[in-house]
Amino acid sequence: MKNILVPVGSSINAVSNLQYAIDLADEMDAFVYVISVFKEFSKVGGLTKVNEIIKEDSTNRLDEVLAQVDKKGVTVIAHTLKGNMIEGVERFNKHIPVDLMVLSPRSNSIREEVYLGNTSGKLLKGTNIPILVVPEGATFSPPKSILMAFKNGTFSQKKMLQPLRQFVKHFDTEINLLHVETPDSTKEMKHVSGKLKELKNKYTKTENATTFQAVLEHFQSNNPDMLCVVRRKRGFFKKLWEKNVVLKKEFHTSKPLLVLRVQD
Repeated sequence: MKNILVPVGSSINAVSNLQYAIDLADEMDAFVYVISVFKEFSKVGGLTKVNEIIKEDSTNRLDEVLAQVDKKGVTVIAHTLKGNMIEGVERFNKHIPVDLMVLSPRSNSIREEVYLGNTSGKLLKGTNIPILVVPEGATFSPPKSILMAFKNGTFSQKKMLQPLRQFVKHFDTEINLLHVETPDSTKEMKHVSGKLKELKNKYTKTENATTFQAVLEHFQSNNPDMLCVVRRKRGFFKKLWEKNVVLKKEFHTSKPLLVLRVQD
C-alpha cells in the first residue's frame, strides 16, 4: 500500500480522520494525499473574484487541518481540486493510483442520527476505490482481527483483496470469513476463490436472508477490530444503494469499515 487518500470537508472529525490515516501510513510506509474539493461558479457575470475566494478558503481549510496533526515523518501532500467530490477523486486517482481512501462517516453532516453522510455516501457508492470508513474521533491501532462478510465467494481479480493482504502483511491480522448463503445464491457464489482461502484464519458459512442480516447476527460473537464488506451493487449495501445518506437505525458500526472494490 503506497498511496492513501484523505478527502477533507467541513467535518469536525477532519483532523482525527487525517491523523488516523497518517498513523496507518506510518506503519505501512505509505504516502498520504489530502484533498479539498471546491466547486467554481460560472465566470460569466464577473464571478472570477468569488472563485478565487472559494479556492483560497479551500486552501486555508487544508492548512488548518494539516497544522493540527502529527505527521510522524510521513510524506503528506495536500491538493485543492475544482469540481465536485466524485469527479475530483476520480481525476486524482487517474494520475496517482489510490490504494485506500480514508473517510469519516459524516463528512459534512451534523445530524446525530446519521451514520453515513451525503458526501461519504456518494464516495462509497460512486467510486471503485477501496475505502476505510473510520469511526468519528477514532485513533489508529493495528487490527488484530477482521470479519469479512460476503455472499459471492468468487474473487477473480487479485487486486480486490490487496487491502486485506496489506493488513495481514503489516499487522499479522486474522481474517475471519463469513460466507452468507441467501435464497438467491447461485452455485458460483457458493464457491470460494483460492485467493481468499489463502488469507483466512477462520471460515463460517451461514444462511440468512441478506448479508446485512448475517453481519448483525455474527458480529458480536466474532468481536472483530474491523468489518470488511465488498462493494457490489447487489451486496451488503443493496438496500442502501438508492440513497447516499445512511441513518444509524439502518446501519452503523463503532469499528472501522473496510469496503473493497468491486470486480471490473
